[in-house]
Amino acid sequence: MKRIGLLITLVAALGVASTACQDRNNNNIARTDQGAVGTAGDRSVGMGDKNFVKDLAIAGMAEIELGRLAADHAASANVKQFGQMMVDDHTTAGDKLKAIATEHNIEWPAGVDDKHRDLRDKLSKLQGADFDREYMDAMVDDHQDAIGKLDSRVDHTRPAATNATPADRTAVTPEKSDDVVTMALNQWAADSYPVVQQHLDRARMLKDEVKGEAKGTTK
Repeated sequence: MKRIGLLITLVAALGVASTACQDRNNNNIARTDQGAVGTAGDRSVGMGDKNFVKDLAIAGMAEIELGRLAADHAASANVKQFGQMMVDDHTTAGDKLKAIATEHNIEWPAGVDDKHRDLRDKLSKLQGADFDREYMDAMVDDHQDAIGKLDSRVDHTRPAATNATPADRTAVTPEKSDDVVTMALNQWAADSYPVVQQHLDRARMLKDEVKGEAKGTTK
């Protein structure tokens, strides 16, 4: 009987120890998970925000690279001037976007993607009028893509005043969001939108201009 009583006491003690150990393990797991959330700040950043930063960062870096290329390869002074505008404006916009990405621990791409790398390689082999045509074609396409991405994060509103000037008839404002990161990116998009629209308008004009010059030389 003494042996049976001792055995029961031993089993009970082991059960208590096992329960205590399990509780400690659960507590450690909970603390580890909480620590991970605290240290990995980008866990709270949505995939849409991450992709937006990645896409616009790559597009901006590509415009800077190709703009610098235009300084050496373009024939038209207007195309060269456009290329320098790309370098200046996209450097400024990129620095602001990178500051947001750094603040919220969003990964910044190391360089341009394959699509823009292939375009850069293609344009680097061209000179003069051939470069101008291909470069301006690409600039129209790239800025149309950028406008589409920015459009998804802004609202276009028209002021009620009937005497508003054409420039004031459509105001670009950031789309409202309760998420701090999303709102910061939406504000960046609203700030960048008018500049990118100006780039697109200018790119379309130069695209027609260099094509017209090419037709004039073939007559």
